[in-house]
Order: sequence, then C-alpha cells, then structure tokens
Amino acid sequence: MSHHDSYSLQTFRLDLAYDGTDFWGWQRQPQGRTVEGCLFETIKQVTQNEPKLHVAGRTDTGVHAEHQVVRVQVDTRLDAETLLRAVNAVAPEDISVSSVMPVQADWDPRREAVERTYYYAILNRSARSCLLRSRVIHERDPLNIEAMQQAANHFVGKHDFTSFRSLHCDADNPVRTITNFEIVKSGLIIFLLVQGHAFLRHMVRTLAGTLIDVGRNELSPDKIPGVLEARNRELAGMTSAAKGLTLARIRYKGDPAYTKADLPHWIP
Repeated sequence: MSHHDSYSLQTFRLDLAYDGTDFWGWQRQPQGRTVEGCLFETIKQVTQNEPKLHVAGRTDTGVHAEHQVVRVQVDTRLDAETLLRAVNAVAPEDISVSSVMPVQADWDPRREAVERTYYYAILNRSARSCLLRSRVIHERDPLNIEAMQQAANHFVGKHDFTSFRSLHCDADNPVRTITNFEIVKSGLIIFLLVQGHAFLRHMVRTLAGTLIDVGRNELSPDKIPGVLEARNRELAGMTSAAKGLTLARIRYKGDPAYTKADLPHWIP
C-alpha cells in the first residue's frame, strides 16, 4: 500500500487556549519556547507528519488566550474527534484544545474573523494576589473607574492609533476600529474589555497603560482625543505588562457576541 492510500491531506479548524506565562509568544522562533512551536511538535507527534499552521492572530510573549483559532493542514487518517483527544493527551499542560472540526482547505482564520475581543485584568486592592499573579496586574490605590470609562469612550470608533502602538509595529496602516470598550468592575478585579476587527502591536497594552494613568487621576479623559491626533507614542501611557492581557475570543460570522457576562469570575 502506498503512502497516499493510507493518508490524506486534511484541513481542520482548531480552537485552543493557552497560558502565555512560559511562552515567547505565538510565533515559532529558533530560540525560546512558543505556542506555535509546541502545537507543531504535538501534532507532528500525533500524526507522524509535519502540519502547516495558520493562526487567526499572533500574540506576544506572556499574553494569554482563552480562545485562539488555527487552521491545521496535515496528512493524517485521524478524524477531528480523535485528533482532539490525541492532541490534548500529548500537548503541554499550558495549552488546551477545546474543539477540532474539518474545514475547507482555503478557509482563512485571520481574514474570516469578524471581531476580536481582548480583556486586560487589574487587581485593585492594597494586597497583591499570589494565585492570580500570572493573569492580572496589581494596582494598590483605588482607580477612578468613571474617568477610565470616559477616556475609553474616546477610543471607540475608527482612529489612527499611531500613539498607541509599538515602535516596532510592522502594520502598514495604523488606522483601526474599536467597536466596544467597557470598563467592568467584578469584585476587586477591573476588566478593560475591548473589541474590534483587528489591533496593532502592543495597542491594547498601551491603551491599558494610558487608562491606568487616567484611573490614577494623572491624565484627564478629555486629553485623549489630543493624544490620538498627535500620532506620537511618547504622549500615551506606558505599555502595561503582558501578563494582564488575554485574547478572550475570536468571533466568526454567526457566532454570538462576547459580552461582559462572558468575563471570568475570579476571586482574588
């Protein structure tokens, strides 16, 4: 029996989560452990063939994902359900796959996505949390949530976000559209819930750093339009730590919207 009788090139949509703490981000690199590298090796081990992976959106070093989507093309006899079980059995414990389904070979998880949802999590109390240390940043002094929401409202809509992106961002066009930006207090956690079609490098973390300045009453919400218009990174806040950022959901046509009710209920 020839190789081609037993194997066929199949294309799957794989939905996964990962704890970004011990990863150098999504993208495979010669040095450093990455999510893509671990997933590649896992699928290779399970199928005995090298997969081609195409992700909906790369995440940076230390950033988490509750819901990331990847197209996997691989020569295998395994069906989607068997592949799901096998990948979860072999994958490192900081990656988990929630579903695998067959898709068309030309399905593009990046282009087909209609909305991306991120949240940035801030523990706002005097004592830090050892249990949530990899998922939240800690702000000791009470933050002014009303002012933060007023500032966040200025970011909603279509804007040039040059002031809020990494100087190393390689996107050709700095214009992005934010469809929703809510500041949600859940117990002692403040979630910055931001939604849009796509984001620039470090954009959400810089928006978070700027809103924290507003929450500390160090920056007035009515200064935000001027910072946007200036297109100058030095006028925005610091790029807040990666560990507070989570890719919450990538939404496709027909999927329900992610709302604040979907945010995690953490008890610090």
